[in-house]
Amino acid sequence: MAVDQQVRPATEERPAPEGAAPARGANIRLLWAFVRPHRAVLGLGVLLGLVATGADLATPLVAKWVLDAMAADAPVAPAIAVLAGLLVVGAGIGLVQWIMLGRLGERVILDVRTSMVARLFRLRVDQLAGRSSGEFVTRVTSDTVLMRETVASSIVQLVNGTVGLVGALTLMALLDWVLLAATLGTLVVIGTVVALLMPSLARAQEAAQAALGRLGGALEGGMRAIRTVKAARAEHRESERVITEAREAARQSVRAVRVEAIAWTATGGGISLAIMLILGIGAYRVGAGVLAVSALVAFLLYAFQLMGPAMELSTVITQFQSGIAAAARVAEVQRLEVEHDEPAAGPPATAHSGAPEEGGPAAPEAPVLAFHEVEAGYRPDAPPALAGVSIQVPRIGHTAIVGPSGAGKTTMFSLILRFLHPRAGEITLEGRPLETWSLDALRGRIAYVEQDTPLLPGTLAENLRYSRPDAPDDALWAALRAVRLAERARSLPQGLDTPLSADVVSGGERQRIAIARALVAEPAILLLDEATAQLDGLTEAAVQRAIRELAERGAVVTIAHRLSTVVDADQIIVLEAGRCRATGTHAELLATDALYQELVTALRIAAVPPERVPAP
Repeated sequence: MAVDQQVRPATEERPAPEGAAPARGANIRLLWAFVRPHRAVLGLGVLLGLVATGADLATPLVAKWVLDAMAADAPVAPAIAVLAGLLVVGAGIGLVQWIMLGRLGERVILDVRTSMVARLFRLRVDQLAGRSSGEFVTRVTSDTVLMRETVASSIVQLVNGTVGLVGALTLMALLDWVLLAATLGTLVVIGTVVALLMPSLARAQEAAQAALGRLGGALEGGMRAIRTVKAARAEHRESERVITEAREAARQSVRAVRVEAIAWTATGGGISLAIMLILGIGAYRVGAGVLAVSALVAFLLYAFQLMGPAMELSTVITQFQSGIAAAARVAEVQRLEVEHDEPAAGPPATAHSGAPEEGGPAAPEAPVLAFHEVEAGYRPDAPPALAGVSIQVPRIGHTAIVGPSGAGKTTMFSLILRFLHPRAGEITLEGRPLETWSLDALRGRIAYVEQDTPLLPGTLAENLRYSRPDAPDDALWAALRAVRLAERARSLPQGLDTPLSADVVSGGERQRIAIARALVAEPAILLLDEATAQLDGLTEAAVQRAIRELAERGAVVTIAHRLSTVVDADQIIVLEAGRCRATGTHAELLATDALYQELVTALRIAAVPPERVPAP
């Protein structure tokens, strides 16, 4: 079921500005969007609830029947049989309804989580900037539980409570109008108090959920950096930072509980006051001979029954406030921009190279990738990270990008992978504008090894096949040999089928696994962002050899601060302050470019490429 498509009309009609609070109506529509696929089950639950409520409403009248029969010395067996039947029917229907609504709630929460998770993995990379992954985890787990209570049981309870309240009041009207007026007066006071408390409760629930999200983000961030925390002897400080968020979450939750308790107390106290009034006024009217004792008893039973619907409605309203607060946070995720895989309309080729249609052959001399006066930045009000960059990456060979930190090297990779979009200029792949390629076709031609190489959930084989699920074992072992990991892989308890974790592989091994994964993919373009930073000399030499072999049949683009890994590149591009200041070989740049000379001198790199070592 395409849950995300069902929700989209309610959440993406008119995206709110960044930081704007979502409208309550939009949040209610979001809740209904997840309930709508299960409306048949919900309707049956409501129907069963109405039958159970009807059985409850009939009970006081049957009790009056029993009392009247006793007063008239008539048989009471039929009335008692009906009373027992109502009890059995009500209990049975209640059991079925409870199970049905429980299943409905779990299906709804699964739909919400499915929609959120699918959307999170399709978000644009820039939409994740400044947002904690721990907070997203909280939204998928905690917030969805609150939504489940609202969209499942609360809706049925709202209908049951309303019907029970109206039904009881209607039948009370048939018994005595004076007692009904006293009851209604009390209910009006209760309703006014609860209505006045609801805005405060809504604000408290929203603040509590936001604090819970911050708590999840703080804990996730601290645990992710646990080695750094321990090495810096910062366990106490980090614990205090997380505990501070926990205290704030508790403070906001207590505030919500306080408001909720006031609402519940007002409701219960009001019903008790109504019963006291009914007793006093009813006793007077019985003494005056205008009201039968059986009618007073039945009226009192209805008054006691009012406590159920009234408390139920009070609970529903407070739960609904929690659900609205959770829906607001889910709606924030739904409004974040996702990547669209459809290529933009455009010509099949540009004047730069005259390349053929997507996936077709191209002239060997044509650049596989080209930047044409590209300008890019991360925020509209920030200075550009790249300004007027024009480069060409040959179809075959090794291109290295060097420069000081902040020169724009990683920004170029983000643009190539369409994590970021240029403000001006054009990027072409195979001669076609990058935006005319689908994301699947674009990224299918590129393998990317990022600087911070994460382990992916799963086994070693699953990690290696991540970009090429159908890769044979021979390809996996060849890639492992290229990065000097074959013997290590054979020593693992289950070989290629060993689940990976930080306890199984070291940081350098994790980096080599990422490079091996890229080699298994056999890409047309390999992007390496400081990919050999954690490798020892022998392993780095072996990896460089594998890169050179790949560069003989495809394009390799390397970002490196360690110039020793790129001095033998076919082309070196020197970036400075977002601009391309020089292009050439190591020898050419060493002779002509002052910045490159400074980089080489600072890192004490030899003026000639290091000796190549044989493959392991």
